[in-house]
Amino acid sequence: MSLRDRGAASGQSAVRSVPSDGVVPDAGNVLPVFACGMATLPGELGDLGRRLASATDAADWATAARVLRQFLDKYLRDFAAALDAPAAAEAEQLRDLLRQAVGVALASLLRPLPALADESTALAGDLKRWSPGADLSPLATRVRELCHQVGVHAGEAAEQQRLLLELFDLLLENLFELLDDGSWLRGQVAAVRRLLGQDPDLQTLEATRQGLRELAYQQGLLRQGIEQSKDAMRVMMVSFVESLDGMAAHAGEYQDRLQAHLAAIREARTIADLGHRLEDVLDDTRRLQEQALRSHEQLQAARADVEAAEARVRELEAQLRDIGELASRDPLTGALNRRGLEEQYPQLLARAEREGWPLAVAVLDLDEFRRLNGSFGHAGGDAALRHVVQVLGEGLRKDDLLARYGGEEFVVVLPRTTLEEAAALLQRLQRTLAARPLLHEGRRIEVRFSAGVAVRQLGEDREHLLNRADRAMYRAKQDGRNRVVAVH
Repeated sequence: MSLRDRGAASGQSAVRSVPSDGVVPDAGNVLPVFACGMATLPGELGDLGRRLASATDAADWATAARVLRQFLDKYLRDFAAALDAPAAAEAEQLRDLLRQAVGVALASLLRPLPALADESTALAGDLKRWSPGADLSPLATRVRELCHQVGVHAGEAAEQQRLLLELFDLLLENLFELLDDGSWLRGQVAAVRRLLGQDPDLQTLEATRQGLRELAYQQGLLRQGIEQSKDAMRVMMVSFVESLDGMAAHAGEYQDRLQAHLAAIREARTIADLGHRLEDVLDDTRRLQEQALRSHEQLQAARADVEAAEARVRELEAQLRDIGELASRDPLTGALNRRGLEEQYPQLLARAEREGWPLAVAVLDLDEFRRLNGSFGHAGGDAALRHVVQVLGEGLRKDDLLARYGGEEFVVVLPRTTLEEAAALLQRLQRTLAARPLLHEGRRIEVRFSAGVAVRQLGEDREHLLNRADRAMYRAKQDGRNRVVAVH
């Protein structure tokens, strides 16, 4: 039996079973078995297998080694390269992404810092030129240094922005204190100061900007009307003074003519002369009376014009104040906003302290409002907010205050109301709201709210009272929503 036959036979035996004692057949048979297996394969692998089997049969180990090297070079290296190809492609993609992040995105952000922007662009170019196998240490060092410098400058920029905002807010605060209580500018200043104290998104900033522009436009028209009315008043006053001056001139002329008539009367020799002089005196007196009557009518007309102009100025100034008060209203719902609540709460508080009646405050938050927004869109959410304000407004008294405090949160101030009465009122409003679902674009929207109620204690400030009511509202949320929790 040839070596090849022995190897094949041994290989078949080895494939079929392993002895129970665990001893593997002679290792010298492994290569013939491998060669026989390859020889059965099609194509070039089969040719290599037959060449390897022939070499092993002839014990030509040099030829067998060459065949094995050919097999390794052609197939195993190609297989390894195929395994490495995805990793290489991913590495190339990662390098390209890093280059774009450093050279495009980061360089654009660093445009105000030319030195760092240039370094970012240069680093991106070096990343593009880097080839696998090259030393990455210099690039890694430069990337770390660039990140460090960006962090340093970002911290400095944030601190500068914070200081500028504080300076601007201080300037607005001083301006606010200098303005009269009825000044139309107070609303605009308060609106900007509220933005400075928040972290508003672009939509909020744009809405505030548009609102202030519209207010400024309307106020400009009203101020122009006021100035025109004041100019008309000045013209009428000048005319009035001129009329008085004319009356004085006529009176002076009459006085001179009267003196001349008196002198002529003293010198008169006959009754006829006296009669002529008397007629002259009567003529001059009649003309003076007519002039006085005309002047009186002119003065009356001028006075009426001045009074009308004054009334117009008062009307325009009232409209200007009304427009200024728009800054105290939430533009979406028409309810008071924070500023409106801050302005009107002290008046109710003063009356409560003066007259000795209780003052209750409730904080309301719409339940699952984000889910409602997600289901019906922002338009549906806005409609729900307006619906809530309408329903609550109909259920509140004239002296009660309703303010949208932010997002889906509202504050209700209830004068002359005990804690039990306030809780009962809020529960009644919940039932009313549940019985009146909103129909929006053919879809039914059910809105619910949770509420916390508190009554002001002696000496308690507004913020502390609101915080107590707010904590009670969160307890209502935790208890299952659509509830009212009252705290003493």
